[in-house]
Amino acid sequence: MTTLSTRSILLLVVCILIPLITGVVGSFFTAASVSGWYVTLSKPWFNPPGWVFGPAWTILYILMGISLWMVIRSGVQEQQVRLGIIVFGIQLFVNLFWSVIFFGMQSPIGGLVCILVLLSLIVTMIGVFWKISTRAAYLLVPYLCWTTFATLLNAMIVILN
Repeated sequence: MTTLSTRSILLLVVCILIPLITGVVGSFFTAASVSGWYVTLSKPWFNPPGWVFGPAWTILYILMGISLWMVIRSGVQEQQVRLGIIVFGIQLFVNLFWSVIFFGMQSPIGGLVCILVLLSLIVTMIGVFWKISTRAAYLLVPYLCWTTFATLLNAMIVILN
């Protein structure tokens, strides 16, 4: 077992904070609509209660940050690592943009298009991370599963409304 340096621990904290802060920014768009517009939408029978989303996304963002940290620790001088960081950043932006479109713009159809793009980016990110660290890639599987479920919810909201 190796001990982590202060620098490595600091990097881990930063890597975790990046997706968490992105999630907080996204929640500003979500919060305004959840108690208003979103309540009026017809939702499928399998829609989880609202309180599930915050803890689920918090855990997913933490796993994403740990995964990013594992990739960065492999060496940013490596081209594949730099590609992984870029794909991570793009998917995180699209993740945030989904909240802006779905909740901020109140557009389930736009949200569906956005989340389909996000799904493809997550799969791409897992593929890139896999080449660097299989553990880092495995940490992203819950994110892929949850986003797949969220895509189904989004699609059902489009169909039902």
